[in-house]
Amino acid sequence: MSMLEGAPWLLAHKSMLEINQPQKISLYGEDYVIWQDKTGRVTALPNACPHMGAMLSEGWCVSQGDDTNAVVCPFHALEFDRDGCTVLPGTKKKTLPLLKPLELIIKNDFIWSYGGYESKISIPDILDDISRDYEFIGYTADTSVETDLRSMLLNMHDYNHQNGTHRDLFEITEVILDRFLDNGYHSEAFFHTPTAPKTFWQKLKQPKQFLLPDVIQAHLANYFPSIVIFHGTSPFGKIAQCHLFVPESATKTRTYVLLFGEVSNPFAKLLKNQFLGLSKVVVEQDANILNKIYADAPQKIKLNNEVGIDWVKSNFNTW
Repeated sequence: MSMLEGAPWLLAHKSMLEINQPQKISLYGEDYVIWQDKTGRVTALPNACPHMGAMLSEGWCVSQGDDTNAVVCPFHALEFDRDGCTVLPGTKKKTLPLLKPLELIIKNDFIWSYGGYESKISIPDILDDISRDYEFIGYTADTSVETDLRSMLLNMHDYNHQNGTHRDLFEITEVILDRFLDNGYHSEAFFHTPTAPKTFWQKLKQPKQFLLPDVIQAHLANYFPSIVIFHGTSPFGKIAQCHLFVPESATKTRTYVLLFGEVSNPFAKLLKNQFLGLSKVVVEQDANILNKIYADAPQKIKLNNEVGIDWVKSNFNTW
């Protein structure tokens, strides 16, 4: 159960899928082609064409005349509809389903899946709540990291790693954990992190620091195993930075960020790409350190503020 089969995974926000453009996604060691037609309907099929194994995600979409689309194999141009059926050349008869669709659960613009496993926990409502109360800014940092899911989650719930992993971005001087609320598969962490004083000219060398307060007041809402939401404030308003995780395989984990904001300053709208860029740097730095960790190394030292790590370990052990 290293990939926590039976958990819901957010495969994408609809904004991440271009209309009529097939894309590849992976879940539990299986590859799928996913696409959205112009009606907003989303379909996912196994990515290997049942003829000679070509990647359907490298193909294209065609209209079937009823506002829905089929995905086309790039090798022999076989068209597969949303049920996994095709019409063989020289015939007019549709085949039986040759590809089993991945079951998707669409909630507003969020595309979830249990990957074909029986549900063990329900889909959290938090992203629906955030999308109702905040403006969607965009997505960024869609990255496949060569690390197992457990290592990824341990890193994301390590409240001490800002001092090392994100040192040159935040220049945090101290992590002060105020409280941690453990509610089983949901937890809340509240901490504040003073940053090193910086002059205007120092910030000018790294402009993203203009978006950061002198003391970062962090509220993390955690929904095991797939969501960590950073609720924070900047000089330009409130943000909800949603980090998502998907187990692509036993040794590879996908992560990306959906960013929402409650803008108090009209000028902040002009900084949308700056906020997304800041989120992207955070993910890139996390991915970089995860590629440089011996995941099986024994832990002989325990630091303060590891309650988030303990929460992840406990939920893995009891899953």
